[in-house]
Amino acid sequence: MTVDAIGGVWRYAMDLAAELKVLGVETVFVCLGPAPSAQKAREANSIGRLLVLDAPLDWLVESAEAVSGLPSMIADLARREQADLLHLNLPSQAAGLETGIPVLTVSHSCVVTWFAGVRQSGVPEAWEWQLDLNRSGFQCADAVISPSRSHAEMLERAYGAIPQLQVVYNGSRIENELTEKRDMVFAAGRWWDDGKNGAVLDAAARSLDWPLIMAGSNTGPNGQHLPIAHASHQGELTHDETVALMREAKIVVSPSIYEPFGLAPLEAARAGAALVLSDVPTYRELWDGCALFADPRDPEAFRTAISRLSSDAGLRAVLAVRAYERSLHFTVSAQARAMAAIYERLATRGKTLSAAE
Repeated sequence: MTVDAIGGVWRYAMDLAAELKVLGVETVFVCLGPAPSAQKAREANSIGRLLVLDAPLDWLVESAEAVSGLPSMIADLARREQADLLHLNLPSQAAGLETGIPVLTVSHSCVVTWFAGVRQSGVPEAWEWQLDLNRSGFQCADAVISPSRSHAEMLERAYGAIPQLQVVYNGSRIENELTEKRDMVFAAGRWWDDGKNGAVLDAAARSLDWPLIMAGSNTGPNGQHLPIAHASHQGELTHDETVALMREAKIVVSPSIYEPFGLAPLEAARAGAALVLSDVPTYRELWDGCALFADPRDPEAFRTAISRLSSDAGLRAVLAVRAYERSLHFTVSAQARAMAAIYERLATRGKTLSAAE
């Protein structure tokens, strides 16, 4: 299973693999891009086995040539490790791949749909190679997974029909614990990414009655930077530290303008917080009726929604209960069972084809 140590794919991979281990699936993690921290490496090796590959992520390079050697590297690793199946967490990693074993790829996000969601435009000419490479990856994969119907629809608008596309919702391992909550608003994200929409949330924080804490890096791997002037910025925290703060917050906000799934609201709902979310298709799909929604391009809309919840304990309690009950539909055990069934189907199909040949 390919992973990266920068964003949410790491949490997805660790939680999923830990649950798959219970089902008898052994995972070898292959980390691409910047090397993981010692803490992350320990986590991966406690679940499976971690290999670090000296190869870039497609969204950190400027041309297809920079990742052209990746298919042979992955194929060599698969043979050496005697893998039964490849689970690739970037569709481009499947492009041109020839291994003789089933290939599953998950689209957690991509540059093409990011531009559609954030810039409301097609991908710029300099990034068109991403469109071609991802489309090739989809065509080479035996199964393509999206974490939501909304993202699946975005993918097919961007790339055309993907016959092997199916939805498997993400899950969370976070359990509800009795924690004393504070009059505090919390948000977590990679704030350097314009898709996470941190500037709008920081502007809204200027006139809130409760303090707003933003956890997560505001400086990206390519030098992107978001100044945070009004919220209390905690910087990059470990997952455990992030969850600990989340448990203390009465309100958790996600202002994302582009969000294929959104793990933070799920974890917040499991932690007993009331949610304020950007009014985007994915969040409507997952949380309609369980949160307040705000126009993602309007700081005043977020300020109004947050202030409404901070001043109304009854509404907070109702929405927190609704969100918690909805969160129980998105468990890692259900996710792992669905993925294991797909793995088994692909592996069985591969054996049947080999026997026929």
